[in-house]
Amino acid sequence: CSDDYEDDEEDINNYYNNNEDDFADSEEEDGDSTSNNNDIKTSNNNDINQSGIIMTSKLEHFSSKTMTVSETNEFLWKDCDKASVVLSITPAMSRLVLQASKWKLAVIKTRLYKTNKPNFLESGLQNATNSKSIEKVKSSRPKVCGVCLETLHRSKLLALNCGHQFCDGCWKQHMVFAVKDGMSQGIPCMEPECTLLCHPDFVKQFYPVNQDSPLETAYKTHLFRISVSSHYQLRFCPGVDCTSVIYGEKPKPRKVQCLTCKTAFCFECGTPPHIPTNCETIKKWLTKCADDSETANYISANTKDCPKCHICIEKNGGCNHIKCSKCSHNFCWMCLGDWKNHGNSYYECSRYKENPRIASKNSQTQAREALKKYLFYFQRWENHDRSLHLEAQARSRIQTQIEEKVNSNQGTWIDWQYLLRAGELLAQCRYTLQYTYPLVYYAETGPEKALFEYQQAQLEVEIEGLAWKLEHAGEYQRGDIENQMDVAEKRRQTLLARFVTV
Repeated sequence: CSDDYEDDEEDINNYYNNNEDDFADSEEEDGDSTSNNNDIKTSNNNDINQSGIIMTSKLEHFSSKTMTVSETNEFLWKDCDKASVVLSITPAMSRLVLQASKWKLAVIKTRLYKTNKPNFLESGLQNATNSKSIEKVKSSRPKVCGVCLETLHRSKLLALNCGHQFCDGCWKQHMVFAVKDGMSQGIPCMEPECTLLCHPDFVKQFYPVNQDSPLETAYKTHLFRISVSSHYQLRFCPGVDCTSVIYGEKPKPRKVQCLTCKTAFCFECGTPPHIPTNCETIKKWLTKCADDSETANYISANTKDCPKCHICIEKNGGCNHIKCSKCSHNFCWMCLGDWKNHGNSYYECSRYKENPRIASKNSQTQAREALKKYLFYFQRWENHDRSLHLEAQARSRIQTQIEEKVNSNQGTWIDWQYLLRAGELLAQCRYTLQYTYPLVYYAETGPEKALFEYQQAQLEVEIEGLAWKLEHAGEYQRGDIENQMDVAEKRRQTLLARFVTV
């Protein structure tokens, strides 16, 4: 390798060793929120195992429970019963108060203790000008319905706490249309600019007696959706046609998995798991990828020319270590550089080199440089995603090969399980590596980014080493592959422990 690279690597190692204590002093975690800036934050994780490697289980996922619709409804009504006791109102009314407070009963109790006033105004149970309960109006004088303008006896008119009176038929029609429109937050009062919402008990009186009601079914469905969506401990499973709800006692932006359909997602934002990148950053990245996908299409081709003999090569495996079948030249699929140099300088391949003079250039040049930077990271993101799919196919082939070996008495099933474990670990490591690129793309230039890129590169070296040995398993001993597995996982754990807050 070059002298320049040796100096760079020495600087990185010295920086890492000399600033280890500084990196440990990170900001405190802010509840269940994620970072709101583009700087890479280091964590202060002190839970070290005997190997000196931080256990990353709690950094990637947390305990959760998969619930059915009926179990979730039972769970919600229990909260409503508790809130109704605290607020001295019916459970149906307390449901609106809980929805407005994200179902945080402790917040409701604290507010009630400090102000002696429950948040009926924000929850739609009471408006700013009238707090009197007037659900049923008792009077002998007739009154005109505010919608159909029909003069009716006041006993035929119904009103919420706001006092706006409408007839039975108009209320029912209003509810039917509100439910058909999706009922995003609830069924509002028919009076223009009135902020009150119809609580479940008020809606219930309009259900038909002794027959199935489309209104009742649709209303309960929408009410269930609103309740789960507003609950800080509940999330709908994003799996196709899955109706399960995931419960997390202490919500965090971590991976959870539905036990019904096996779909994994981030509990905080609902996207696929994305550790070590935070929710805000991954949303920006996925949006940008969707917007700029056509621009980036040309880099998604599956073929490249060998840098030595220039023959066209199609990549049909996940490993980025390519050996030309014609001239036997070993090179990197990402940068087309000689693979012999990647043992020491691989991090240069995954690091984007900023142009220090770009700020003084015109807007067109700056835009071109910005696109160049995006394509650099998108290419690596897309390449690892493609590698994950190819390696999934490879694991299926390994499964078939193991069955053939066992059937031909070439060892037992247990003897060959290490190959399946290697494939699963490779997928886990590559998935983590893929999600490091959005974080680096948005990160501000600085020492934390330099350290992150260094550890990112070390992980990439070991991943490609494992991928190569797994694709050529017949050329390596079991010990070689298992040792490579251990090193790759330790690199992954080191990166997560350093940059993911518990």
